Amino acid sequence: MQFYSPKNNRYDAIQYNRCGRSGLKLPTVSLGLWHNFGNVDSFKNARTMMRRAFDLGITHFDLANNYGPPPGSAEENFGKILKKDFSSYRDELIFSTKAGYQMWQGPYGDWGSRKYLVASLDQSLRRMGLEYVDIFYHHRPDPEIPLEETMQALHQIVTSGKALYAGISNYPPELTLKASKILRSLGTPCLIHQAKYSMFNRWVEKGLLNVLKKEGIGCIAFSPLAQGLLTSKYLDGIPEDSRAAKPHGFLKREEVTEDKISKIRQLNTLAQQRGQTMAQMALAWVLRHPEMTSVLIGASRVSQIDDAVGALKNTAFSSKELKAIDTILK
Repeated sequence: MQFYSPKNNRYDAIQYNRCGRSGLKLPTVSLGLWHNFGNVDSFKNARTMMRRAFDLGITHFDLANNYGPPPGSAEENFGKILKKDFSSYRDELIFSTKAGYQMWQGPYGDWGSRKYLVASLDQSLRRMGLEYVDIFYHHRPDPEIPLEETMQALHQIVTSGKALYAGISNYPPELTLKASKILRSLGTPCLIHQAKYSMFNRWVEKGLLNVLKKEGIGCIAFSPLAQGLLTSKYLDGIPEDSRAAKPHGFLKREEVTEDKISKIRQLNTLAQQRGQTMAQMALAWVLRHPEMTSVLIGASRVSQIDDAVGALKNTAFSSKELKAIDTILK
């Protein structure tokens, strides 16, 4: 590929939101590398998508130790792209990674111990070729290890300089509040919560957003398009190039039900009336909450990144539109 030089007007097309009560701003749309950046995917396409994302002002790239497949390969490929194209722009970019799911065999390669989290981040930094990440998350709560140990590990990671900020992911409201209080007492406030949220998964509305507002924690939604369901892709069933058709994907065929397809078709009609694609309306709907700092999109092609940023042209909803969406989703 040709030498990459980002566009001079890259900061004109996107908005940046303050993350909770911190000093950090994140782009309204961020790029997640959960899918399409592993060794089973096209490296050239991954590189092209990262270039296009930065050209559009997307400065935040989100990873985890186990992203691939195989686990770790997304970070490795990201590191190669970073070295080739983005090393000169490190201070313009936000990189995040996580640990909390199984990464290696034995008792020290999973969950939330200090041993696992510190070792995992060291491995991630080597794979990516970085001295530090901007945000390091605990990926899921550990039901057996004291919460204090996990939060102390995040505090240690930040004070060591291996991460600038600490975050949590997939924590329920009550545990989020406890984690936040522990981190604040240690002197490392919780920056952000990464939560699964979409029209088909609204759990954050049942207490979590209130906790985040009270504690001054930002929120970034992952799977805002429900693994691609909330796009025009599934209007006529399951296409061969979709996530539901892939053997290693997280969206299973049995999840694409006739009931969901019916709802998607009705939502698509409403999106068209708003002058948006289905995906654009779904992203705008997630962003309607003031607590929502950013949405994490996954992409398999450049056009999907363009479409996502296009959602920012219309993020307002009338009460009539919100009521219509709620009626469809019931």
